[in-house]
Amino acid sequence: MEILQTAFMQRALIAAVLVGITAPAVGIYLVQRRQALMGDGIGHVAMTGVGLGFLLSTSAIWMATLVSVAGAITMELIRAYGRTRGDIALAMLFYGGMAGGVLLINLAPNGSNGSLSTYLFGSLSTVSPADVTAISLLAAFVVLVTVGLRRQLFAVSQDEEFARVTGLPVRALNLLIAVTAAVTVTVAMRVVGLLLVSALMVVPVAAAQQITRSFVVTFVLSVVIGTAVTLAGTVTSYYQDVPPGATIVLIAIGVFVVLTALATPLARRRARALRAAEAAAVPDGEAPDVNVPAARRSTDDVTV
Repeated sequence: MEILQTAFMQRALIAAVLVGITAPAVGIYLVQRRQALMGDGIGHVAMTGVGLGFLLSTSAIWMATLVSVAGAITMELIRAYGRTRGDIALAMLFYGGMAGGVLLINLAPNGSNGSLSTYLFGSLSTVSPADVTAISLLAAFVVLVTVGLRRQLFAVSQDEEFARVTGLPVRALNLLIAVTAAVTVTVAMRVVGLLLVSALMVVPVAAAQQITRSFVVTFVLSVVIGTAVTLAGTVTSYYQDVPPGATIVLIAIGVFVVLTALATPLARRRARALRAAEAAAVPDGEAPDVNVPAARRSTDDVTV
């Protein structure tokens, strides 16, 4: 195939696969925690790391990782202790991170608005061998955390109080989720871009939730969707000369729309089958126990 004969596209496809795996793997926990936009905030903070990388003439990915991790930890601490003024502090952190990145890139001798654009919206041609190495190492960390600690992370994401009662280190796990999300942002910024990475963390998960009921199945399907859309968007951007990040996100939204349309008749069919099963199980003259279906559904939803 022509697309596999060029070195930069080989690197871009490898990066796309890694992004497609890691973004939904972290995103599912953020969706469970109702922090779907956390990736967007980390993306703003990561811009300062990119600017520092240009200013210090070092790796933008590794510098963005350090700054993003520090920003994510700060965001988690503000969430936990910020109380009423937490939203203002987060807003200043987000906007300050973006403004700092723009300023530092323009101060750097090798920085420019063109360099800034490649990190904001993604660029296939600028993925270097060093970038692939860094992305691979960071992606391995994300997969190890999200898969190896899935039960603990799910418990904390669902109910912090229950997780604390069971003896889990809730504060440490919350910080680990934040750090893993920060690492994922830097993994994805070369392909999707910092401004669009949050969509890839959320949309595949939301699409998978339309037709799945258990956590494990949702996790696997969201990773499959994420990998498929990143590959499809990368290939499309190569042949049609369109921005990869925007193409990937629009394809992901298209998958969400299709699965939502398919889920509606499936949900109706399941509801009719459930009502029929309840009617058949209840003896004549007795009222059905309305709590049984709800309990059954909640058990299915938390299967890990």
